[in-house]
Amino acid sequence: MSAGIAAEFSAAILYFVLIFFIFIGKILVMKRCFWVDKNSPIYIKYHDEEWGVPKYDDRELFELLILESFQAGLSWITVLKKREAFRKAFDNFNVKKVSNYDENKIAELVNNADIIRSKSKILAAINNAKIFITIQKEYGSFSNYIWGFTDRKIIKRKTKDLQVSTPLSDKISKDLKKRGMKYVGTIIIYSYLQAIGIINDHDKDCFKYQTNY
Repeated sequence: MSAGIAAEFSAAILYFVLIFFIFIGKILVMKRCFWVDKNSPIYIKYHDEEWGVPKYDDRELFELLILESFQAGLSWITVLKKREAFRKAFDNFNVKKVSNYDENKIAELVNNADIIRSKSKILAAINNAKIFITIQKEYGSFSNYIWGFTDRKIIKRKTKDLQVSTPLSDKISKDLKKRGMKYVGTIIIYSYLQAIGIINDHDKDCFKYQTNY
């Protein structure tokens, strides 16, 4: 390799390294919601790529509904860290498979140290899967059902005051309970609506707040 070519090659590498560090620097200084642990890559990734992004796929909607129910009484980061284990244990949240879990499968889940081993929550997940399917049959999809509460519109928080429930989450929680679902209180449902993008609850100074979908 000639000296000229070597110099050009070195300059190109230096340029790409510089661009890489500028990109990383921007990620680190981006203003995010107050609750994001800036020392937790898994939390940052979830906030930047998933939380508040509108979801319409029934498999994703079922996964998050079940994960939110397992979060009850715990922190969301605990669930996130176990998410892949949950996917493996719950057949990638295939709602039909989950609805048919038997006693052997329940025992397997209760003894799975990689997930949250609450028998009541596991039983609720199976019960909720059956009702989820009933809703799919009634509305054509669970997406049609859940987004129908807002006429498929996204609700954006306009105040600085943080909420843990709203009349909307009250209404959905009441309806799901009436249908027989468990672990779907208004606080859990509000968190669910945030996760699936029906409610955009990003802080006003968060870089995701102005994102349009």
